[in-house]
Amino acid sequence: MYKIVYTSSMRKAFNYRIYLTNGQRRILERQLEECRFVYNQMIESRKTAYELSTPLGLYDTINMLPILKAERPTLKLVHSMVLQNVCVRVHLAFQAFFRRVKAGAEEVGFPRFKGVGRYDSITFPQYGNGVDVRNNRLIVNRLGDVRVVWHRPIDGTPKTVTFTRSRTKKWYVSFSCAVESQHLEPTSETVGIDMGLTTFATFSDMSDDSENPRFYRRDEADLARVQRAKHQAKESQNWNQHRRRKKALAHIHARIANRRSDFAHKESRKLVNRYQVIAFEALEPQKMGKRNTSGVRKSLMDVAWSQFISMTISKAEEAGRMVVLVNPKNTTKMCSQCGKRAPKERSERLHICPHCGLVLGRDKHAAINILARGLEQLRL
Repeated sequence: MYKIVYTSSMRKAFNYRIYLTNGQRRILERQLEECRFVYNQMIESRKTAYELSTPLGLYDTINMLPILKAERPTLKLVHSMVLQNVCVRVHLAFQAFFRRVKAGAEEVGFPRFKGVGRYDSITFPQYGNGVDVRNNRLIVNRLGDVRVVWHRPIDGTPKTVTFTRSRTKKWYVSFSCAVESQHLEPTSETVGIDMGLTTFATFSDMSDDSENPRFYRRDEADLARVQRAKHQAKESQNWNQHRRRKKALAHIHARIANRRSDFAHKESRKLVNRYQVIAFEALEPQKMGKRNTSGVRKSLMDVAWSQFISMTISKAEEAGRMVVLVNPKNTTKMCSQCGKRAPKERSERLHICPHCGLVLGRDKHAAINILARGLEQLRL
């Protein structure tokens, strides 16, 4: 399994913090609730139609919108293109559901209804139709002039615009833009990377290993303290304090996520700037977590390998680099020097080959095998 990324154009998202007036916030929150209503109605309609063996398609649900508007006049508060995008989201959810059913997945997951406050974003699918940037000002249908923190310029041609409410009730706008790839100068350097828990990333060359920052573990005590206070407030039915603790808990989780994302962005940028070919194992952290104890599962979620790899792939696509995902089977056991298997327990941190006598750090040895496997796939 491998992925080569080298394209001339691509989509890139530009995210910005926005500050709303009280009136603008009320309008956006009302629009979210209207979109949530449409989302749930479309799921119900498609579910009923499927049970009656008369399945509905995307355009069938879009054609239902005028009927819903006649029954619920408040839907006119939402731009028509935004409501059509809600239908697209439902359509994609059902497509993913049927794809999982066809693949025989263990957990299929039927599309679920959204509860109150659980619909957190709206999308304008056509830039310029309902939302526009004029003279560095964001003008939005029914909202007017929205204050944006332009911490960097928008690059390329905007295609879609999404407004998102975070768990901490902060608001963001994201522009999805078509941009031309800016390829870096080619380099002869290649690297294989072994992802781990003790060390975040071990490299096949002489580079220093990347240490695991353990963001969740670092703030675990704060999380436990606030969680206890939240539980006590709920038991005493002190709902004001319960809401404050709930908000504090969301802020801690957001802080952890932001630090983890910042770390992944910086580390992936270093890799893409230096190496022409980057080889990773095709890992499945979710399945790995199920096979381990709760402590190991927590560490697997904290290390966020999938996020790091996806960011590396995205940056490599823009820079004209190559990312290869290889089969992880026996990358630790197979000797990188003689090619014979040298079984070892998880606790053994050294690779000692009984056949050729090679002695090497377990993770470094695995990284060398990952690179060799990646280069072999590229030659096929």
